[in-house]
Amino acid sequence: MSFQDAVTTVFTKKYLDFSGRARRSEYWFAWLAVFVVSIVLQIIGKIIGTQLITFLFDLAILLPGLGVAVRRLQDTDRSGWWLLIGLTGIGLFVLLFWFVTEGQPGDNQYGPSPKGAAELNPASNAN
Repeated sequence: MSFQDAVTTVFTKKYLDFSGRARRSEYWFAWLAVFVVSIVLQIIGKIIGTQLITFLFDLAILLPGLGVAVRRLQDTDRSGWWLLIGLTGIGLFVLLFWFVTEGQPGDNQYGPSPKGAAELNPASNAN
C-alpha cells in the first residue's frame, strides 16, 4: 500500500471503521502523515500564538487513529481491546512489537488478509 493510499484509506474511507484488518504499511504510513502534519501545525501554532489548531487536529484524528490501531491488531489476530494495555508502561512496548509484526496470513476471525491474493501466490508478485 502506498503512502497516499494509506492516508486516504485511514482518514476518509475508513474514518470510523473498527472492523477488518489493516496492513503494516497502512498503519505506519498513516502515523507518518500524522507526525508530519503535527509538526507543521505546532510550528504554525507557535507563530500565531495558539495551539488550538493542534488541539483540533488531535481531536480529528482520535477516532481514525484508534480505528487503524484496532484493525492492525486484528490483522495479527488479536482483539482491539488489547489497546488498553497501552495504558501501562510496559504495554506500550508490547503494542509496538505487535504493530511491527507481520499480520496473520490468510483469513482469520476478523476477515480476509488485506494483502489479498498476492500473499497467497508470491510468484505472481515477482515484479
